[in-house]
Amino acid sequence: MTTSSVDTDEQLPAPARLADVPGWFFPVDQLLFDWFLTRQRQREESGDLLEVGVYLGKSAIFCGCYVRDGDRFTVCDLFDSPAEDSSNSAEMAKSYSTLTRRAFEANYLSFHDALPTVVQGPSSRVPEHVSQNSCRFVHIDASHLYDHVHADIGCARALLRPYGIVALDDFRAEHCPGVAAATWQAVTSGGLNAVCITSTKFYGTWGDPDPVRDELLGWLRGRRDLWHEVQSVAGAPLIRIDGRKAVAPPHPASRHRSSGAPPRPPGDRPQPTARRLAARVLPSSVAKVVGAARRRG
Repeated sequence: MTTSSVDTDEQLPAPARLADVPGWFFPVDQLLFDWFLTRQRQREESGDLLEVGVYLGKSAIFCGCYVRDGDRFTVCDLFDSPAEDSSNSAEMAKSYSTLTRRAFEANYLSFHDALPTVVQGPSSRVPEHVSQNSCRFVHIDASHLYDHVHADIGCARALLRPYGIVALDDFRAEHCPGVAAATWQAVTSGGLNAVCITSTKFYGTWGDPDPVRDELLGWLRGRRDLWHEVQSVAGAPLIRIDGRKAVAPPHPASRHRSSGAPPRPPGDRPQPTARRLAARVLPSSVAKVVGAARRRG
C-alpha cells in the first residue's frame, strides 16, 4: 500500500457517501462492475485490479471493496503532475484542472483504511508497477487521445489474465473520437471480444467471451431496471444495455456518514425483489443521472 500524502492540517471535503464524490460513474456501470467482480470472486478467479485514470476516486473507491487478501489494487493518474506532451496537457487543463492527488487520497481514505498502490505519472509507467498476466479487471478512463488509448488498451491486454475483463470509458462520447477509434480497432483487429456496452462504457475480454455473455444475459433477464438487446457486431454478439432506470447497488460506507446502520458492501447482499426495485427507482434519481450527463457534455 502507498503512504498517504494527505495533510491532516488542511481541511478537505469529507464525502459522507459515494454520491458526494465528483465523477461520472453511473448506476448501470456500478451494477456491471459489481456483477463482473462478484462473478470473479464466486469463480475463484485470482488476479489484481488496475484503474488507469481515477479523477477524484469515485470508481476506485467502489472497486476497492472487491480487493481480496493477496490482491493488489493499483491506480494511475497524472493528478497535478505535468503531462508529457502538449495535447495531453491541453486536455488536462480543460477538463481536470481541479484534480490533485491530495483530493483523491482524501476521498479514498474516507471509505477505506489504506490506499491502493498509487502511480503518479503517465499511463506508460504502469508496466513498471504491474506485472504481465497479473490482473483480472482493468478499468481505463485516462487520456482521450487515440495514441494514448491505443497504448493503454495494448497494455491492458498484456496485463490481463485470459479470463480478465477490461472496461473502457467514453468509447462513444462525441468529444472523444480517439477512444472510439482505439476501442473498435482493438475489436476488429486486436483480438478484443466485446461482451457488452452501456451509454458510457465498453466491456470486453481477450479470453472466451461466450460463458460470461451467457451468464450476463441470464442476470439481465431477471432485472426490471435494465433493458437490453443483443446485436451482431463484427460477426459476434454484443449486449447493449440501457441503464437509465438502473438501481445502484449498495455503496461502500464512508467514515463521515451520518449515524445509522452502515450499508452492506457491494457483492454482499441478496438480489432485490421486484417491489424493492420499483420503490427505489425514483424520478429524482433519474434526474440526477441526466443532469450529471449534461454537465459532463
